[in-house]
Amino acid sequence: MLMKNYKITVNGKTYDVGVEDGDVSAPIKSVSAEPAPAKPAPAPKAEPAAKPAPAPKPTAASAPAGSGDVTAPMAGTVLSVSVSEGDAVKAGQALVIFEAMKMETEITAPAAGVVKKIHVAKGDALESGTVVVTLG
Repeated sequence: MLMKNYKITVNGKTYDVGVEDGDVSAPIKSVSAEPAPAKPAPAPKAEPAAKPAPAPKPTAASAPAGSGDVTAPMAGTVLSVSVSEGDAVKAGQALVIFEAMKMETEITAPAAGVVKKIHVAKGDALESGTVVVTLG
């Protein structure tokens, strides 16, 4: 019978193995194999508990009770300001249009009122919660 020698690497340890060619039922003979050192099985890692997804923020910013400030619902860049100071606005009217995540989003008036102050201009970077307009 012919003997074929192979080098086999298992878990970074190299073994020289000889295999007799011909008889399929012949056992594999080890030429110079060292037994692998016993390693304790790693303890399974506990996966962190999944946090519930936060509730989606509305595209129309809401004014905190009694303040009249209209805020940005998320970070983005101001594309245009649709009103001027002193303008009367209706509930739901667009005040500022901004881009966030490659989408245009309107910030609308939460209630009817008059624009007292505009806090942003075209091209400004917004953070979530930035005051964009104060209504009175």
